Formats: sequence, structure tokens, C-alpha cells
Amino acid sequence: MGVADAGKRILLGRKLRSTQLGETLLPKRVALPVFASDALSSVAYSPDEIFLVLAMAGLSAYTYSWKVAIAVAIVLAAVVTSYRQNVQVYTSGGGDYEVTTTNLGPMAGLGVGSALLVDYVLTVAVSISSAAQYAATAVDPLEGHQTTVAVAAVLFLMAVNLRGVRESGRAFAVPTYLFMAAIIGMSLWGFLRYLGGDLPQATTAELRTDPEQAFTDGLGGFAFAFLLLRAFSSGCAALTGVEAISNGVPAFRKPKGRNAANTLLLLGVIAITMIMSVITLANLMNVRIAEDPANDLLRPDGTPVGGSFHQDPVIGQLAEGIFADFPVGFFFVTAATGVILVLAANTAYNGFPVLGSILAQDGYLPRQLQLRGDRLAFSNGIVALALFAIVLIVAFDAEVTQLIQLYIVGVFVSFTASQAGMIRHWNRALQTENDHDDRRRMVRSRAINAFGFSVTALVLVVVLVTKFLSGAWIAILAMAVIFFMMRAIHRHYDQLSAELEIDDSDQGLPSRVHAIVLVSKLHKPAMRALSYARASRPNVIEAISVDVDPVATARLLADWDAHNVPVPLKVLSSPYREIIRPTVSYVRSIRRESPRDIVTVFIPEYVVGRWWEQLLHNQTALRLKGRLLFTPGVMVTSVPWLLESSVGAEERADRIRHAPGDLRRGYVSGRAPGHDVPVQPPDLEAAPQVSAATGPAGPDHGPATRTTSIIRSGVKPGRDTRGGSGKR
Repeated sequence: MGVADAGKRILLGRKLRSTQLGETLLPKRVALPVFASDALSSVAYSPDEIFLVLAMAGLSAYTYSWKVAIAVAIVLAAVVTSYRQNVQVYTSGGGDYEVTTTNLGPMAGLGVGSALLVDYVLTVAVSISSAAQYAATAVDPLEGHQTTVAVAAVLFLMAVNLRGVRESGRAFAVPTYLFMAAIIGMSLWGFLRYLGGDLPQATTAELRTDPEQAFTDGLGGFAFAFLLLRAFSSGCAALTGVEAISNGVPAFRKPKGRNAANTLLLLGVIAITMIMSVITLANLMNVRIAEDPANDLLRPDGTPVGGSFHQDPVIGQLAEGIFADFPVGFFFVTAATGVILVLAANTAYNGFPVLGSILAQDGYLPRQLQLRGDRLAFSNGIVALALFAIVLIVAFDAEVTQLIQLYIVGVFVSFTASQAGMIRHWNRALQTENDHDDRRRMVRSRAINAFGFSVTALVLVVVLVTKFLSGAWIAILAMAVIFFMMRAIHRHYDQLSAELEIDDSDQGLPSRVHAIVLVSKLHKPAMRALSYARASRPNVIEAISVDVDPVATARLLADWDAHNVPVPLKVLSSPYREIIRPTVSYVRSIRRESPRDIVTVFIPEYVVGRWWEQLLHNQTALRLKGRLLFTPGVMVTSVPWLLESSVGAEERADRIRHAPGDLRRGYVSGRAPGHDVPVQPPDLEAAPQVSAATGPAGPDHGPATRTTSIIRSGVKPGRDTRGGSGKR
């Protein structure tokens, strides 16, 4: 095992067989933290966004925060109830994309798919950026380095998820449950202190904010109504992550649909309880936050707090006040919140790769996203998600307030389309269902989805109106770009399939096979290529060399005569010392003369075992193959010659390794007598490797007459300037 393979095994663990896929399925107690951590973690930043927006109208607007929170809770309950219908009907993992495509058509489904892809990337960027802010709150040296911390967290999550869904679930289950315990425990203790009359005020309670110009005359009018809608749309960030469960149904144990529905119910109850508790305590303790705290937060004397003031998040201020006499509680809540925000992105790491795989199966994304990696996870999708999230984090400097404006547009597009699709699904089902009880159940489910559609469509309009100019247009533009990109990919795959369809012309044979062996000097690799070319029995065979060094060319001609090589040699003139251009030009001239002929070019190549040796060999061969691959009717065959350094690498690559217990399970067929290592496969070094088909075998004409010739400008292929025919 090489250094790279050893590092991969340490990072990811040993490979899993396809038959072990069932071992990676999740029970509800693990599925809840895996798929619900995103929605639960929004408790850490959605209250902040509500208060930040209301602060624009002054402190008196904070009294509306609990009303906004109730509206958010109603929407969350409606979405959770609606999605409980979705996951029990569509269990393949397509989620909103499958529901929309099946019931509303492929274009609508593609729009939902593009929206979800954007939302998953934003989920990672927002959650990780928020976690970096909490880390800076708890650890002073991290202040100003939030972007670096966020990028490191994204890479950490990527590495953990590459190990597989089950292992990432085990790793993240405990922190998620600790976060639930921290927030609920803090809330209970805070309410107990409030009932006992000793609930302290927040450290920012003495600060105030001045309303913006539009609100100086009070809280009435269109401007304030728009502000409330904007606060509501920002608070709806709490709904992100609900859709991930519908995409992750295949990861649940059977019965998949029912287990997913129960997990959704738990998610809804816990999330609503936590967000309402946090906002209620924030009002009781008079928490103050502002979008630009240095200038917008004012001391009692009316002076701004200044740039040295560090604004803690709402939960940080609550924990500091409630656990003022118990520092361990403060650090526990802060640490648990920071960790859950990192792990919240794990929901996207489970949803994005699955959705990408389904879109790839349908031909809308590159097929590489369809394949599972060593640990039965969709590795390519995981890596792609991490890279896109890092780009966003760096571009927006890990600022949650800026990123949140791009957020939730995509998820509400998918919510609305999915509920519309479910309504149509129930309408179709009712047309063919005659059983009274089943019809009554379907009517009830349709009513639930209709209510969910009404709520989510209304919220989508609010989000678009209130957030479009604040940054939502960027997310909409990204969705449009991805939509048209996926259509282009699908069109390419369709054209490719049509182009590769077999027709009558594919049944015929080429008139002749013209073999060309490239040689620069006469050595073992060249002799192997010549032998293999002769063994393929072409109609015409010749060797060619390019004259870039007259001395080397003269030596080649002399060696050719001395070794009595039974293949005619042609030397191509190259006044400008080029190798690739004369070779490609000669091959194409053969094709022009005989378009029905197949030309097979044999290229001897060195096989090396060390990475740095790759820089010293085969560069010309690689470039030449790249040029010849675009020439119709030309086959390129690589004839490898293993150098001594490659022997050790080949042995390491071919070495059979078994996991503990494989012999007992019957996976090992046998061992070498008296040895503890598995039986090695036979050495196939002597067999040449072919990179492309060489065409049908022609008749064997026997040994060719040894001939050498020099091809100069204007000399036709197959002509021997020294009197030979150049043919066998």
C-alpha cells in the first residue's frame, strides 16, 4: 500500500462492499441528529435575525418579536405536517425534486432541483459562518479570523462525511443531543428564575437604538408593515433543513416512510419549543442587538458603543445572564451552540450528494456524482458541496447577516412546488380509489398539503419582496444559471446517446488496417511495439521516425539494418525540429488517401513507479495521443514497457489485502502454502496493454521485406524513396 493509499485509509477507513449498504441505514435516534441538525441549529441565528430587523424601528418594535415568532412557528408546523405526507408516499430519496417532477413535469422538477442545490450550499455557508461567530465569542484570539475558522470547519465536515453516513451520524448524534439539552435546560432554568423573581437583565439591556428615518413618526404605516414582513422572512430561516429528511428517506431503516415521518414530528416539536423559548427569554431579559452595533447601539448618554464593542449573539447573551453565577453553564451552552452550527451543515452533506446522484441518474448533472465512494457515500457530491461552500464563505467574509439575505429563497421555492405536486398526486389517486376509508384518508392528506401550499406560497412571496434587493437576487440568479446548465448537460447526454446508436453502417468492416509504429530509437520498448503490431496482423505495417537530430536518425537507420528488423522504416523530415506536427500530418494524409481504411498507431511508452519520473517520460506521447484522438478513423494503442522502478509499484497495487474475518466468511479463496500472505495473481507484465481497439485482423502476409526510407515534402505515404514499396 502506497503512502497515498495509507493516508486515504486512515482518513476514510477501510472500504465497504456494495452488499454492506444495509449496514449503513440509520435508526430514528441517529437519523434525528443527522437530518434535523440544520433546522434545530437555526435556533442559534433566526432569533437574532428577527431582532436585527426590528431594531431598525427602535426598541419599541421588539414587542412584536413574539408575534413574529408565533407566525414562524405556525409556518414551521404547517410545513412539517405537510412533509409527513410526502415522505410516506415518496421514499426513494428524490424528495421535492421527485414529487415535483412526477406530478408537475420535468421542467418544474429541474427548477426545484436547482433551488435545492443552491439552498444546500447556502446552508453550509450560513451555518458554518454562524458557528465561527460563536467561536469568536467564546475564544477571544479567534476574533477577526472567522473566515479561516469557517473554512477549516467545512473541510472537517467533508472529511467526516466521506467516511459514510452512519459514521458521521454516530459522530454528530451526541453533540446534537447536547445542544438540545443545553437550550432546553437554559430555557427551563431561565423561566424558573423569572418565576422566582431573580432573572437578571442582559448585559446589553441598558443600551438603546435610534429608529431609522422611516420610523421616526411611530410604528404605523406601510414602512413598518414591510419591516414586520422582512423580520418574518428572516425568521423563516428556522424552516431550512425540513426538506432534507425527504431527500434522506433511503438512509432510514424500514419502514422508511413511517420512521421519516416520526422524525419530522420530533423535529417540529423540538424546534418550535426552542425558538419560542429563546425569543421569550430575550424579551424578558431585554437583549439588545443591532446590524451595525458600533454605530447603532447607544449608551444611556446617547454615545455609540464604538468599534471596540463585541456584540454577542442572542443565545450568548442569554447564557451569560442566566448562568451568571455558574460559568460552566455559560461555556456549555456557547460550546454546544457553536458545535451544532458546524454540525448543522451535516444535513446538507447528506442531502446535496443524494440529490446530486438522482439528478446525475436523470442526466442533468455529470455522471461522476452518481457513483458511491469507498465508504458507500456519494464522495464526489460531498467534495463539490464543500468547495462551493468555501467559495461563498470567503466571498462574503463569513458574515452571517450578508449570507442570510441569500438564504431560504431556494427552500421556499421547493416547499411551494412540492406541496403543489402533492395536491395533484392526491387528485390523481382519488380518481381511481373506491375504498371509502382510503378516500377519506386521501382527502385529509390533500387538505394538509393544500394548507401547506397556501402558507409556503405566501411566505415565498414575502421572501421575494423583502429580500430581493438585499441579496436574494444573487440566489435567484444562481438558480437560473444552474437550471440552464443542467438543461445543457441533459441535452449533451441526449445528443450523445443518439449519436452512439448502432445503425447498419456499424456492421461493416474497414477495407484495410494500416498499422504505424512510432520509434525514436531501437530499444526494447520499440521492439515490443513492433512485435505487438505484427501480431495484430494488419494489412499494411510500417514504422516511422521523425528526423529532429541527423546523428540520432543515422544511428537509428544503422541499428535498423544491423538488427534486420522485418518492418519498413520511414523517416519523416522535420525542418523545424517538431515531432507531433509531422506525425499527425502523415497519419491524416493516409486517411485522406483511403478514407475507408483504419489507421492504428502503436506508441511505445515507459511505465514508471515514482511520481517524479512521470515528469521525465511520456510527455510527447501524451500530447501526440491527444492530437490523434480527434482524428476520425485513427486508433491509438499504447504499448507499455515496465521500468524497474514500476515493478515495486505494481506489486503494491496488486497486493491482495483482506479485512479481519474475511477468511471465516469465505471471502478468501486460498493462501500460499506455509505463508500468511494471500496468493498473488499471475504476473501479466508480458501482456501488452491496449488503450483502444485496433480493428479487425487482416491476413498474415508473412515476414515483411526490411526497407528504410525518408519521407520529405511532397512524397506520398507508402512510397519508398530508396526503391522499396513500404508495404508488407
